[in-house]
Amino acid sequence: MAPKIVLWLYHGEAPFDPRPPVDPGRSAQRRSLRPRLAIPGCLAASLLLAFTPARAQQPAAALRRALDRAVEEGIAAGVYPGAVVVIGRYDAVIYQRGYGHFTWSPESPVPDPDSSLFDLASLTKVVATLPAVMKLVESGAVDLDRPVQSYLPEFRGPGKEAVTVRHLLAHTSGLRAFLPLNELASDARSARRLVLEERLRWPPGSRVEYSDLNAMLLGWVVEEVSGTTLDRFAGEIHRELGMSQTMFNPPRPLWSRVVPVGVWRGTPVAGRVHDQNAARFGGVAGHAGLFSTGKDLARYARFILGALRGQRCGPLRPATVELFTRRVAGNRALGWEMNDTSTAENSGTLLSADAFGHTGFTGTLIWIDPAADLFVVFLTNRVYSPRTSRSIAKLKEIRARVTDAAVTLSAGFPANRDPGPAAGADCR
Repeated sequence: MAPKIVLWLYHGEAPFDPRPPVDPGRSAQRRSLRPRLAIPGCLAASLLLAFTPARAQQPAAALRRALDRAVEEGIAAGVYPGAVVVIGRYDAVIYQRGYGHFTWSPESPVPDPDSSLFDLASLTKVVATLPAVMKLVESGAVDLDRPVQSYLPEFRGPGKEAVTVRHLLAHTSGLRAFLPLNELASDARSARRLVLEERLRWPPGSRVEYSDLNAMLLGWVVEEVSGTTLDRFAGEIHRELGMSQTMFNPPRPLWSRVVPVGVWRGTPVAGRVHDQNAARFGGVAGHAGLFSTGKDLARYARFILGALRGQRCGPLRPATVELFTRRVAGNRALGWEMNDTSTAENSGTLLSADAFGHTGFTGTLIWIDPAADLFVVFLTNRVYSPRTSRSIAKLKEIRARVTDAAVTLSAGFPANRDPGPAAGADCR
């Protein structure tokens, strides 16, 4: 058990438990019965070194420096002013750190993996919309192979009767990638109508075309079937996972913790969604609008890794998670992007072919590799006044370096000797 204790001591937290907190009285009683160590950073580092073989200490330090250097070079190159990285396994976080500042001003805060809120952009698709759809599929309320028209009757036009929920998730619906709704529509109702009436560009199932429109439609399917709004339905899932800092439309008292994604007349803009199509829908949409922290995304990734090991903790069954993380078309799973091992772009060269993840336009990324029992969360605010041209291309190079460094760092970390509950076990 020593390696597991090292992880616990180093990070000052117990193994992952996605259950909601019990009432204060019971919680206090449990705390009195279960040791929970809060150790200062210097002491935690000393304990880590004490349990780590001397010959492994220097390589681990060198790997951490390589990862830090990749992130810091992105700041120095003007790609983004700030970032956070969180790396871990299903049972623990093994490395996390904030870099740079909220803005290019050295007087602005340093991003904190625990508390700084990032505009996730398209990570919304897999952190909010996807688990909401998964929950409804699991309950039988949504059928992957039913036509979208059966849930959204307004989704009409030539060939659209053949478009299924599965097509939307796999981005094989035949819809084009994007519509500038903020320019074409004056309000949310007219914007919705434009999406529902958009014609197909290809026969359903014939081509993979990543499209924001697919995710918008999925969000509306969730709302029609659940009888509530996407933010409320997804919020229930997030609360069950303990993701208390994940939300649409952060309230004004939290704006000081939101990493800015723009500048308006010289003033940093924080707390308002960057994606203008999401803004047209009031900040809540299936394709963008979610805000979260590195810590919350780590909880989400750890839940998924645990489910893929057979753990029945949290809001979704292992079989459901496995279904939605299986490659179905090209480099797509149902909602997720699968790792393309033929290119290093975004994902480096060391993730397995089983890895899945997503990126966001604002400069966000998550990769989950069940074969390596690894997740990588890398959040930046690339869209905040970049000081370089081709910032997206440069960010992709940095993402690849960060991901490779994370894989190497994780591989050198002591393996957890406790495999966790057997497949099918109930760990509630």
